[in-house]
Amino acid sequence: MKKIRGLSFLLVFGLFIGLMAACSSNAPASDEPSSDSNEDKNKDVELRIIAANHPWTEAIEPLIPQFEQESGIKVKLEKYFEDQLTQKLTTEFTAGSDSIDVFMIRPLQEGKLFNLNGWVADLTSYTGDSEWNLSDFTESSVNSLKDGEKIFGIPTVTEREILYYRKDIFEENNIEPPKTLDELYEIAKQLNDPSNDFYGMVSRGQRAAAVTQFSSYLYGFGGDFIVDGKAAIDTPEAIKAFEFYGNLLKDAGPPGVLNMSWPQAAGLFAQGKAAMYTDADSIYPNLLDPEKSVVGEKVGFAVFPEGPEGQTPYNVTSWGVAMNAKSENKDAGWEFIKWATSKEIVAELQKKSVPGPRQSVWDSPEGTEAFPEELVQVISESNKIGKEYDRPLVIKVNEARDMIGTAIVTGIEGGDVEAAAKEANKQFQQLLDDEN
Repeated sequence: MKKIRGLSFLLVFGLFIGLMAACSSNAPASDEPSSDSNEDKNKDVELRIIAANHPWTEAIEPLIPQFEQESGIKVKLEKYFEDQLTQKLTTEFTAGSDSIDVFMIRPLQEGKLFNLNGWVADLTSYTGDSEWNLSDFTESSVNSLKDGEKIFGIPTVTEREILYYRKDIFEENNIEPPKTLDELYEIAKQLNDPSNDFYGMVSRGQRAAAVTQFSSYLYGFGGDFIVDGKAAIDTPEAIKAFEFYGNLLKDAGPPGVLNMSWPQAAGLFAQGKAAMYTDADSIYPNLLDPEKSVVGEKVGFAVFPEGPEGQTPYNVTSWGVAMNAKSENKDAGWEFIKWATSKEIVAELQKKSVPGPRQSVWDSPEGTEAFPEELVQVISESNKIGKEYDRPLVIKVNEARDMIGTAIVTGIEGGDVEAAAKEANKQFQQLLDDEN
């Protein structure tokens, strides 16, 4: 009986091994899932994507069905105005929501807050795809969405500070666009003609709004908002920058400049009342549109002039896309981000005048056909030299801009810039201390 039982066991065991081998021989040779299994897996996936009412969203929305067809992933897109977007995201993330998968983010406005609160997923492990090619993105655009070596978002929309100038006025006066800030001031003074309601220079003078455009002047003088973790807007370099910017608009700017953010400044230039204007390159359509501008064909573009300590215009990511750290659809979310920021899609969006972060697209005819040729050259050159932020990288960005803006206003008014800068720096340092 013992021998029969032993033989039965061996027969059963042999049949089990044979079945396992048969199953094994029918399995795929690779551990990677087949394309069919990926499609099946994605059939039930719906991404909830929260976006801003922005030209990038308008341009990519008609292309989303293409992504859905190729990936099998469904997309539910929600759009909000900027302030509503921030409020919506903050409310849901504070409540621990995992229903948001991918969202648009302003890295310089709320990036630090979202990152410190752990609301953004670490995308670093996803970005090694050689075909997608992170190295094609301009360095400063990626740096806007990094914390050390951690990448918490991917750039979608970029902008740089440049110089707009009146080509016809410069030609009439046999003047070349300024290469340095000193030349900028001299030309502005030379062309300033307030008796005929024409001004040598216009830029933002409104307190908080002016800070971002002042930043390139600050960098050109060797200054910065924060140095070694400390407030640095009362350094000799920063004070010289405040004085220069203030004198420029005081001596050659229009009346009412203290009330000007970009719509007012751009509007004055577009109506033919200023020779030069420094601001973001993203504003250019407002200056060329014949319904908004009388100087469209007369507008020239130049790289932001060099300061005493170098040529460093800001080159920032104004918008990026990020992933909710609590999303349960991270792989699918990355598939959308990878698609939306691919070379092919970025090129399509730039055909609709949405300035993207990929240098190869800026170097290609299809990626630049919607932009003025001179502007493309300026953008490509600025991409190489720009700094990745145009405001202090803090949580309470608006409060910081208000503080720093007081020194800008004092300079335009002709007041005691050094005293204003020291007082603003004291307040700014307290803000930094409170956040740390």
